[in-house]
Amino acid sequence: MPAGSSQCNEGLLHLLGRISQLHNFSASFDPGVNVIWGENAQGKTNLLEAIGFLSGARSHRARGDRELISFQRDQGTITAQVDSRDRTFLIEAQLARGRRRKLLVNHVKLKTAAELTGIVQTVLFCPEDLALIKSGAAERRAFLDHAICQLRPRYGEALAQYHKLLDHKTRILRDWEKNPSLLEVLEDFNEAMARAGALLIHYRAHFVGKLAPRAAQIQRDFSGDREELTLSYQTVGTVRDPLGPTVSIYEDLRAHQDSHRRAELEARSCLSGPHKDDLAAWIDGQPARQFASQGQTRTAALSLKLAERELFEDDTGQWPVLLLDDVLSELDARRQDFVLDRITGGQVFITSCEAPAGEISRGKILHIHQGALVDSPN
Repeated sequence: MPAGSSQCNEGLLHLLGRISQLHNFSASFDPGVNVIWGENAQGKTNLLEAIGFLSGARSHRARGDRELISFQRDQGTITAQVDSRDRTFLIEAQLARGRRRKLLVNHVKLKTAAELTGIVQTVLFCPEDLALIKSGAAERRAFLDHAICQLRPRYGEALAQYHKLLDHKTRILRDWEKNPSLLEVLEDFNEAMARAGALLIHYRAHFVGKLAPRAAQIQRDFSGDREELTLSYQTVGTVRDPLGPTVSIYEDLRAHQDSHRRAELEARSCLSGPHKDDLAAWIDGQPARQFASQGQTRTAALSLKLAERELFEDDTGQWPVLLLDDVLSELDARRQDFVLDRITGGQVFITSCEAPAGEISRGKILHIHQGALVDSPN
């Protein structure tokens, strides 16, 4: 199997989803392209959701583990054999209503879900990803956070710490008038948030610096050199150089906190920090959020994801598993061909409501009907 590919052999058992379509599902996948086709509500997206869950124990749709378990069941399990980094891993995720989930690799229980990212990395594109271009900054921050967490465990630790500190500071600002003594610890939280926040900004800025030229080139290729996509990382105004050393970023964040102290107390909310960062996008010099067409929005979002995939390969020497959920349906024939030509290398899963027109040269076609596989010609 080529380096960087992942194979799920033992299948996805009793699991998944909001539509509860997959029960006792088992499949062996091609190390190249896997086209999963079937009518709506048959389990195609649930399958991608299960594979994506292997890379960090999180779903792109569900808010919690309970939503992943089939409605008719009290528990669910994903079991997968994964070939990665010249080794074979057996990954098992056990979910149950009313109990904490259990994650195991080669029958050894993991301490944190972050340990999965060292085995499986995934990049997902789904219809909801149009929000990367059209929605608010929170969607784009989540995109950056998810990508960087898979590459840099230290970033994930800093992000978790920052969110915990932000939650505490928010409660202080909300309740300080009723309990003025809370202000005695506010400075301690500002100090800790600035240190964690400096790491977040440092990692985000460097990631965007590499992502932007890749995404711009993909958008040009998509459009036949007719569209120019520009990305810009926007953070706290006092940060003079997001690419600079974290010590300098920390000092700039502390200055911003000091200048916003009175405003935060009056607003009773946290106004200073990287939790308000954005990844701004322009197409041909116009803000994409306001002016991009539906087609431009789709291709710009897809350009971000394909660029992310290439950065993963640059960083690790291995391709992440690429999950494309209903990516082709809204693209014209030329852009469909571009997508299929661009994704050479690594393992790819593509869902579609219709069977491919012909055979695929590098891969496998699987037909899902009512949560089960139906034989498909290859």
